[in-house]
Amino acid sequence: MSIIFSEKDNTFILHTKDTTYQMKVDRYGFLLHLYYGRRTEGNMEYLLRYADRGFSGNPYDAGTDRTYSMDALPQELPCQGTGDYRSPAVIVKNTDGSYGCDFRYRGHQIREGKYHIEGLPAVYADEGRGETLEIHLEDPVTKVQITLLYGVLSDLDIITRSARIRNSGGGKIYLEKVQAACLDWLYGEYDLISFYGRHAMERNVQRIPVAHGAHVIGSRRGTSSHQYNPMMILAGHETTEDAGSCYAMSFVYSGGFKGEVEKDQFNQTRALLGLSDELFSYPLETGEVFHVPEVVLTYSSQGLSKLSHNLHRCYREHLCRGKYKDAHRPVLLNSWEASYFDFHGDSIYELAKQAADLGIEMLVMDDGWFGKRDDDNSGLGDWFVNEQKLGESLGSLVERIRALGLKFGIWLEPECVNEDSELYREHPDWVLAVPGRNPVRARNQLVLDFSRKEVVDYIYEKVCNVLDQGKIEYVKWDMNRSLSDCFSRNTPDQGRVLHDYVLGLYDFLERLIGRYPDLLLEGCSGGGGRFDAGMLYYTPQIWCSDNTDALDRVRIQYGTSFGYPVSSVGSHVSAVPNHQTGRLTPLRTRGVTAMAGTFGYELDLGSLLEVEKEQIREQIREYLQHEDLIRNGRYYRLTDPFREEAGAWEFVSEDGREVLVGAVMQEIHGNMTVTYLRLKGLNPGQWYQEQKSGDIFASDALMEAGIPLPEQSGEYRAYQMYFKMVEA
Repeated sequence: MSIIFSEKDNTFILHTKDTTYQMKVDRYGFLLHLYYGRRTEGNMEYLLRYADRGFSGNPYDAGTDRTYSMDALPQELPCQGTGDYRSPAVIVKNTDGSYGCDFRYRGHQIREGKYHIEGLPAVYADEGRGETLEIHLEDPVTKVQITLLYGVLSDLDIITRSARIRNSGGGKIYLEKVQAACLDWLYGEYDLISFYGRHAMERNVQRIPVAHGAHVIGSRRGTSSHQYNPMMILAGHETTEDAGSCYAMSFVYSGGFKGEVEKDQFNQTRALLGLSDELFSYPLETGEVFHVPEVVLTYSSQGLSKLSHNLHRCYREHLCRGKYKDAHRPVLLNSWEASYFDFHGDSIYELAKQAADLGIEMLVMDDGWFGKRDDDNSGLGDWFVNEQKLGESLGSLVERIRALGLKFGIWLEPECVNEDSELYREHPDWVLAVPGRNPVRARNQLVLDFSRKEVVDYIYEKVCNVLDQGKIEYVKWDMNRSLSDCFSRNTPDQGRVLHDYVLGLYDFLERLIGRYPDLLLEGCSGGGGRFDAGMLYYTPQIWCSDNTDALDRVRIQYGTSFGYPVSSVGSHVSAVPNHQTGRLTPLRTRGVTAMAGTFGYELDLGSLLEVEKEQIREQIREYLQHEDLIRNGRYYRLTDPFREEAGAWEFVSEDGREVLVGAVMQEIHGNMTVTYLRLKGLNPGQWYQEQKSGDIFASDALMEAGIPLPEQSGEYRAYQMYFKMVEA
């Protein structure tokens, strides 16, 4: 068993292959955190120290013992109202209007298999692959109960945390703050690594020392956001890619979130991750249950690469679902940058013919095929095919394209609506809007109230009517604005609206993949505005960024790789000058960069030269040759593109026999210095042949001394090297 309870000292021990997580029920029924780190044996309670701390209160149970204070003890569930003045994980407003809760141990269960969460995405694992620990706590005064859920995937060094909160008292309560996971460290100096950004430049990497006070990241936007990703890493100051201790916390949720890291008066560090508490005041009537979204935890004593590998494998194998979890993802061409809104059925068909000639496998018709939709000011929400614009039915167009040997996909944005639409004119009360105030527009659109079941049901029915018109095998699910005006006409408790909106979104997606099990869903929110583990439960790939500039993508995909597998990264080759930056980069460079993702194209094929078309044919052949290695191999970051002249990365097969290296020179200077790449993850004492040159290298030499990139003039050169292990 990976989960052990010692009745002798009331201690829970969660073992994974390389890590140990330990906690204890103390003499007063509080659940104290003892240890999380490299695997160890023995009771870690000896680490706790008690002293009379001035201005740190003591539970009444402790009597005159002033050395016992929740203000200094490490906890699994720190709550407001127990004398702990650090940031709490849970705040409850009680029936009588008072604030506070005091949860004490009441029992536990251990069982095979990983828990699931009703209505929410979560890591899954059957018996033999995962175990569950449930710890039951209760407030003895209000009778509010909370069950802490721990999932253990031992082979992956993954521990997950969630909770169920039940109001078993006599009246309505409000949850004012709910964080899914708390980690308390008694000592240590750490850096916080977080991932910030903006639209078209997501997941930049920031690494700062944890100092006294609190550092907070999060999203108030109703989505996980471009601005901060719902994942953070705590690492030792000296931790590198290949050595040192580090912890990851990743939120399996697609709405507003809050991450906090606080160093307290006693040099202890607390990290919390969970729901945003702004505009959050969730009501629970007697008998009702609130399911807390999940946080995934993992620890590495071998640096950041191992930490990422743990998350990558967990998400590939135990979060993504459906046909395309393991199947080949078709190389696609999206029509957006080829034609924007200016297209008709024949022009889409012509684009498909050109795509088929190049070896592309799927044609995706982007925005503009529905309602009165010739720009982004009208028609959104009217999910019926504009046959006048297409010049034919959708079914007819799909069949024509499929006859070319291509699959067919479309773009959708089901969560939003234009005021200039039939839907809005018929149901203006279906949008999120504050009565008596003009709404805030973004991209000239409003947000539909997905916290209301009738709204979700209506849009779901309309979308299904479209998907039933032909064999549509791919949907790009977009969401092109943040939420504001967060008022629903459907509830007197507005503090529940943002969370209920996310539940409505998940309900829609769950029904969609249930009805169309062969459908490939790609998530998108203006690119990477909802790139989170929650969406991966429904969409095995997410459009990484609306920015397709190859140089910017090197950095965006670098930041993304810390928490998410390459198989989830939607990445395409686009035209030059790039439509977002105006930059000119070689087609080779755009291809090498996009191959560190699901791979596809986003350009006007009719404007290409013949030599460029042949390059695309070769790119597709190259990608298909290496697709399994790219999708399932161990991913290594070889350089830091925010600091070094080259951005470089590597894929290594699980058996270490195949290696694919990609690199992009981000700068060029006169009398250029040589860039050496030290490879990682090769089998020691073996020999590897670079397949293009035929040169053979010792694996230890490649890992210790590295390999020089060829010296070439010209801006933004890219290199791809493929090695196979050979007999000496």
